[in-house]
Amino acid sequence: MKLEQNDAPFIFSSTSIPDVFFTEYLSFADGNYIKIYLYMLFLAKYGKDIKVNDLAKKLQLPLKTIQDGIKFWEEQKIITKKNTGYILNNLQEIELHKLYNPKITSSPEELEKTAKNQYRSKAIENINNEFFQGIMSPSWYSDIDLWFKKYCFDEEVMIALFRYCFNRSALHRNYIQTVAEAWSQNNIKTFNDLEIYFERQEKIKSLSSTISKKLNLNRQLSQYEEGYVHRWNLDYGFNFDIIEIALKKTTSKSNFNFDYLDKILTDWHERKLKTPSEVNSYLLDAKNKNKNIKKLEKQTEYTNYDQRERSDWDNFYINAPSGLSNGN
Repeated sequence: MKLEQNDAPFIFSSTSIPDVFFTEYLSFADGNYIKIYLYMLFLAKYGKDIKVNDLAKKLQLPLKTIQDGIKFWEEQKIITKKNTGYILNNLQEIELHKLYNPKITSSPEELEKTAKNQYRSKAIENINNEFFQGIMSPSWYSDIDLWFKKYCFDEEVMIALFRYCFNRSALHRNYIQTVAEAWSQNNIKTFNDLEIYFERQEKIKSLSSTISKKLNLNRQLSQYEEGYVHRWNLDYGFNFDIIEIALKKTTSKSNFNFDYLDKILTDWHERKLKTPSEVNSYLLDAKNKNKNIKKLEKQTEYTNYDQRERSDWDNFYINAPSGLSNGN
């Protein structure tokens, strides 16, 4: 007997998306890129052939957006370019490879059951519940385990790392990794280290804002300009009361720039000037010294002029006619 399957009409068909797409990619992918991927997923199910230009028209997106979106998913290894087009890779298989990558030394279950890591397991549980609504992808467990070992953060710092990124709507691996690197470079290990770091950053932010207002920039300082402020405050130990003295000396210059200001403050630092009174005393001494030098230069110029006049007068008499030299 011959059996045939009655295929459901197109209106009743559906395209499935693995849950890992929502847990791993949705949070950091651009909305247009998601739109591109979903439509490509739909077309791939039916084995359709479509050109990039046609895709742009169909989705009503600029051609460059389509190209950038395809490039983005290639970089995420979600799609692979072939001679004849693209292959949409299996998201679940990608996650499986992440889990069993040789760099991973323990599974999520093993990590949570290890007695010596009970506090760490509790921290991971808090991260899962607070930031992933209790459905964190298994690959995150391995990444967190790796970050614990690489950066030696304590459990409170790791939770704070996720909260910091979550509050900035940037809860994806690349951003978390970048922030973790920055914290590690600032020798953050414990939550106390982190609090001190935040206090310094807030102080730099406030100081930069004050300098910007004093200079009437009507903007935030650039990253490079803030780098100067960071050095003046943290490396040199200068607060705004000293920086303001330098600002008053430089803002009158027609060619003012942060390099010039930095040279002044660096000179004061090398002279071990630490307070406004020490700076003002140094400037007053320099001013008086400059006055004395100018006074001495004037005296020297007058003496040279007087000597030159006398020498010219003597020469006049020596070379004068005999009658004139005898007073005739």
